[in-house]
This record gives sequence, C-alpha cells and structure tokens, in this order.
Amino acid sequence: MLETGSSLIETAVLEAKLRSQKDPLQRLVLIDQLASFYVFTNVVRAQELLTELAQILSIHDFPDFQLNYHLFRGLVNNQQYFFDQARHEFVQAIALLQERGTVKQQAETYIDYAGVCMNLDDMEGATQYLDLATRLLKNFPDEGLLARVICREGFLNLHYANYSRAIELLLAADKKITTLNRGLDLKDYYFLTLIHSGLGKIYEVNDDPEKCVMAYLKVVNMSEAMEMRTRISWHYLNVGTAYIALEEYSSAEPYFRKAIETSDDMSQYARASAYANLGYCFLENRSYPEALDFFARAEDLYRDSAEDEFYNFALIESWRGRLYAETNQEKLAIKHFARAYEHAQTISNFKLLANLCRDIATFYAEKSDYQSAYDYQLLNEKFAEKYLEQANLRKQSELEVKYEAEKKKQEMELLRLQATKLQLKALRAQMNPHFLFNALNAIQNFITSNDITSATKYLARFAQLMRQSLDYSDMEIISLEKEIAFLRDYLQINEKLRFKDRLRFDILVDEDIEEDILGVPTMIVQPYVENAIEHGLRSRENGFVEVKFSLIDDHTILCTIRDNGIGRRAARMQRLQDPQYQNHRSRGTSITEKRLQILHQAKADEVFVETIDLYDPDSGEVQGTMVKVKIPVFEIQ
Repeated sequence: MLETGSSLIETAVLEAKLRSQKDPLQRLVLIDQLASFYVFTNVVRAQELLTELAQILSIHDFPDFQLNYHLFRGLVNNQQYFFDQARHEFVQAIALLQERGTVKQQAETYIDYAGVCMNLDDMEGATQYLDLATRLLKNFPDEGLLARVICREGFLNLHYANYSRAIELLLAADKKITTLNRGLDLKDYYFLTLIHSGLGKIYEVNDDPEKCVMAYLKVVNMSEAMEMRTRISWHYLNVGTAYIALEEYSSAEPYFRKAIETSDDMSQYARASAYANLGYCFLENRSYPEALDFFARAEDLYRDSAEDEFYNFALIESWRGRLYAETNQEKLAIKHFARAYEHAQTISNFKLLANLCRDIATFYAEKSDYQSAYDYQLLNEKFAEKYLEQANLRKQSELEVKYEAEKKKQEMELLRLQATKLQLKALRAQMNPHFLFNALNAIQNFITSNDITSATKYLARFAQLMRQSLDYSDMEIISLEKEIAFLRDYLQINEKLRFKDRLRFDILVDEDIEEDILGVPTMIVQPYVENAIEHGLRSRENGFVEVKFSLIDDHTILCTIRDNGIGRRAARMQRLQDPQYQNHRSRGTSITEKRLQILHQAKADEVFVETIDLYDPDSGEVQGTMVKVKIPVFEIQ
C-alpha cells in the first residue's frame, strides 16, 4: 500500500516503469502497487490493470498475486456499487486465505467484506465477519485494523438507529486512526472518510445541520486532498443537502454541480439526486425554467437507474406542482400534485403524503377553494397520524433489534469470559505438584551423583517447559505446532526423568493438517496425556502413549490419546488402596471438558470427550484406554 506521502508523481514513476517492463513477474509487482492506490482513486485505471493481472495469472502461477487480484477486484466492485460481484470476489479471496496469507491479511479482508455485507443489507454476515476479525486481533493486536473494526461496528449501530452508540464508536475509531504510531496509508484515510460520513448522517437525522455540514465538508476536503474520488459524487451531494437544511441554497449549488460534473464516480443515482436538489435550489430562488430543466434531467436519470423510484418521482412531481402553483398555472399544478400523490401512495410513504397534502391544501386556500383546502388538510392530519404510528412501530422494532443484538453480544462476551476463567483454572491444574516434585528430584539426583551434563540438560528442558506454560497462560489460542511441541517436551521429561526409559510415546499428525496455520485452545490436550501417565502407566514396566491428530472437518480436529495402561477399573482400585495415588486429582480433565463445552458454544448435553476401555478381543484382558477429544480449530497463521 502506498503511504501518505505518495503523490501523482510517484504514481507516474510506477506507470513509467510498468510501460518499460517486460518481465511478467516484475509487471505483477508494479501492477500490485498501482492497483492498491487506484482502487480508492481511479477505478477505471484499476480495472485496466486488473484485466492485465488476470491475463498474466492465466499463464503463470503466482498464488499470492491471485489472492491480491480477488481482493482488489472485490474492492473495485464495491466502489462501483456492484455489491453482488464484490461478494463473489471476497468469497474467493477468503477461500485462498485459508491456504496462504498473514493474520493481518485475514483480519483486513474480513473487515472489508463486512462492509460489502452491509451494502447488501446482510447485517448478520457483517457481524459474523467483524467477530472473526476481532478474534484474530485479540491474539495478534493491530491498532489500525482494530480502528477499522470499530468503524464498521459504528455503521452497524447506525443501521439499527442506535445513534448514541454509533457516534461513540465512530469517534473512538477516528481517535485511534489519527493517533496511530505510524504514517497513515491511503486506506486509513479512506476509513476516515467513512467515519466522518457516518457522523454527518447522524447529525443529519438528529437535526444538527451545522455539524452535518462540517462533517461532510471534512470528507470532501480529505477525499480531494488524497485524490480519493471513487465516491466523490456522494460526498458532494451530502454537502449540498446539508446546506439545503440550513436554507443556504447558494452554498449548496456548487456542490451539486460538482456531483454532476465529476467523471470519477460512476453513480448515476448520485447524479440524478444532484440534479433534483439543484432544481429545488433554483425553485427556492424562483429561477423556474432552470428548475424545470434540472427536474427533467433528474427524472430521466432516475428512470435509467430503476423504474420504481416512486419516492424520488413523487418529490420531483410535488416540486413541479409547487412551481406551477407559484407561477399561477393552476391546471398544471393540480396535474403534478396528483401525480406526486399517486407515486407517494404507491409506496405508502405517509410522511411524504402528509407534506404533499399540506402543500395542496395551501395551494387551494390561496385559490379561495376552502372546501378542497379543508379536505386536503384533513388528509394531511390523517397521514401525519399514520406516519407517527408507523414511526413508533419502526422505533419499537429497532429497539427490539438493538435489544436482541446487545443481548447476543453480552452472551458472547460472557461465554468468552467464562472460557478465559476456565482456561486459567485449567492451566493452574495442569502442571501438578507430583510432576514438578519428581522432575526436580530426578535433576537433584543427577547433581548429587556428579552427572552435571545430564543435570544441565534436563534442567534446561524443564525450565523451557515451565516457561512455555507461563507464556501460554496469557493466550487463548496457539498453533497446533506449538501445542505438539509442548506435549513432546512434557512427554520427554516424563520418559527420561520419571520413568527412566520405561515410557515410550509417539505423536502422529495427519498429512492434511497444517500445524503452523491451524490454531487450537491453549494446552488443551496435556491434561489427558497426564491422566494416562498418572493413572494408567505408573506401574507399567513398558508404558506407551500415542497421541494422534486428525481432521474431522474445517472447524474441528479429533485428538486421540491411547495408552497401554492398566485401565480405568484397575486405576480406581489402585487409588483406593494406595494413598500415593489418592493424592493425584484429575482436575485438569474436568476443567478442560468445561472449556470445550464453552469453546464449541454447545448445548449442555453435547459430548466432546469420549473415553473407551480397550480389551483384547480374544482373552478379554485390559489393553489400555483411549480418549477421543474434539477440539475446535481456529485459523491463525
């Protein structure tokens, strides 16, 4: 990504290099750099570059650039309002991220895709991907990406009309971005424009036009300064409509003209709205021919966008009706008021109908047709009452949605808190005092027997195991690779120090499991391995433990712990007869089962740990115990 200091000159330098470069890989590098700039500044050029990128990738296999291609294509489609196509590209990018890509790329992609989901009115999907990003950032913090998550959450609250929470989140996101301990890149500025657009919208609905104008002007100034012109029509339009709320029509007019004239934003809808609002400004200034011309242009553009723009058609017709009323063209005024009324009725917009009936009542009163004026005044009151009723129902529905959303969020936070608390309990229970005592005692024997080499070797290994235990105690998720390394160290210390080579072990991992990418809950397997050693193998001369990891599905790993111990029944008898065995309490396994229950977000009766007694099929003699543990998987790379 090009940094803040990047300019058109630097872009021109890259373009010049691209023109002279023939090597496909070097062209990919240059296209990648340029595309990261153009997706926010010049989508037409970005499309041209991405077309070439696709052609090169169809011949040469460069997976990293393939991932970036889908990400850039998704961003471009989103900028161009092609939200379904944007979703398609992001889905492909997310699939590739499962095979490659950093944690930062994953979190950033989830945040960007959440924005696409919001544009598609898929708030559940947006919430889901923001939650995924938040989980990644909890273990791998990045203040810049966290600010973007907070920004998106602000827009979710804005969607649900939770304005107080929305403004709180957007201001928090703004502070986080502007106080980052690094130079801001273009995408940081893009999110700042989103933040202040959201603030402008909140000020608009809260009838604070002065703050609304300031927020929208900040967006325009930032977009122009950073050459971010892909949504510039909407930003100009927002400033203009904010000035209309202040009745500053001469200030609004140039922004509507800019929205119309810009060639960077592809939105015909924004242009149509700019024409309509420009016509309204001329109507207020009594420049009637110009107003009619702008209304006609707006109507044509709205029809090109969609045939069912009844709200905007109703507005334009009502303004035409008012124009003809002011110019004493009574028949034309009645004609256009009637059309406006018909459009508003089609969509049952009671607020629009109430305002329209008020204007028609005023028109008839000025013509001394008091009966018609009275009839429309009654209709105005009727529709105003229906609008208030509709608004109350909508507010009630919004409150219910907000309540359910907050309730769900609180439940999720409670589950996470419970998981964390249980995790800490489990960690305290895992490294039991008998193991610590026996390991240190064995090391002491090496020292007293003057075997300094062995003492140094195993003391170092023991210290490493303790350090890992402490390091992992602050982490919810670690890679499977680290979990296996911890288990191996634990078993080797038992093998050499406690059992004097009377214990063998093996750790097996299926080939389709990528240990360094897949994450598991911290130290989730060790309690079951410890249980096998303490209860099944302590009295064995030739003990064996096998730990095997296999993939159940994309979200779950099966860990199987098998030992050739004395079996659960004999172990229970041993604990009853020998006080030494009674002192060992298997707290770790019971706590771990509770952790799994919460991490899987499962019902109370669902089972994730299964213990099986093993017998010789012919003699019926005990051959050991097998424990199967279903472990939730997290992608971390």
